[in-house]
Amino acid sequence: MHSKEVPQTLTIAGSDSGGGAGMQADIKTMQENHVFATNVVVGLTAQNTLGVQMVQPTDVEMIDAQFDSLFDDFDIKAAKTGALFDQIRVGAVVRNVKKHNIHPLVVDPVMVAKGGARLLDDQGIHAIINDLLPLADIVTPNLPEAQIMYNKPIETKDDVIDAASFIQQLGAKNVIIKGGHQSGDLIEDYVLLENGDSFIMESPKYDTVRKHGTGDTLSSAIVASLAKGNSVENAIIEGKTYIDKILQSEILVGHGHGPLNHWGAENAF
Repeated sequence: MHSKEVPQTLTIAGSDSGGGAGMQADIKTMQENHVFATNVVVGLTAQNTLGVQMVQPTDVEMIDAQFDSLFDDFDIKAAKTGALFDQIRVGAVVRNVKKHNIHPLVVDPVMVAKGGARLLDDQGIHAIINDLLPLADIVTPNLPEAQIMYNKPIETKDDVIDAASFIQQLGAKNVIIKGGHQSGDLIEDYVLLENGDSFIMESPKYDTVRKHGTGDTLSSAIVASLAKGNSVENAIIEGKTYIDKILQSEILVGHGHGPLNHWGAENAF
C-alpha cells in the first residue's frame, strides 16, 4: 500500500452553505493544491449565490474546543483567517492563534462584501486592525478593506503604496492590496514584503459574474503553497497564478454571483 505524508493546513472562517466562498472555498482550494485542509467554524451562514439570508456566530467555547482538538492531533503547517463575524469571535481567534503559536498565518480581513456591504461592525474591524493584524505573516485586503485600515481614500498608485506601508506598520509582515475593485481592463495587485521589496502582479480583468469567493481562494492558495515550504514571495505568486487560471474557465452554478471553478487549474473543464 502506498502511503504519503501531506502538509496540513487550517482555515479559520465562516461556513458558506452555498459552497462558493468561506471555508468551503478554502477547503476546495487547499484540496486542489494538494494539501490537507482542517477547519475551525467561526460562524454559520444561510447563503447562496443571490446573497446572505441569515448569520449565526459560533459559541466561543466551541471555537476554543475546535482549536484544541486540531492542535492535539494535526501538524498544521500554515493557516488563514476569513470571515470572523464580530469583536467577540475575533478575540477568540486572536487568543487561540497566540495559544497555539499558529504561523505562518494569512489574514484575509473580511470586512466589505463585493457589493460594498459591511460584514463586520466597527468594534470587529477595530479588533482585526489592532489585535489580529500584528499576528499576520501576510494580510490580503481588497481596496475597500485597505481604505478602512488606512483610514483615507485610495485613488492613485501612490496611495496604494502608502496604504501598504501604513498597513505594514500596523503589524502585518507582508501586505497584498488586491486590485479587483480597480476600473479599467487590468488588475494590479500590489505586494509589499517584510524586507521592504515590492512588486506588482498584473492580470486581465475577466468579464464574469462568477467570482464569488475570489479572496478566500487566493488566500487559501497562498496558504497551501506556504504549507509546502515555499517562500512568502513564491507563495503569493503561486496563489495569484492559481486564481488567474481558474478564472478563465467558468462553471454554471446558481442564479446570481456564481462560484469559481476550483478544478480549473487541472484543465478538467
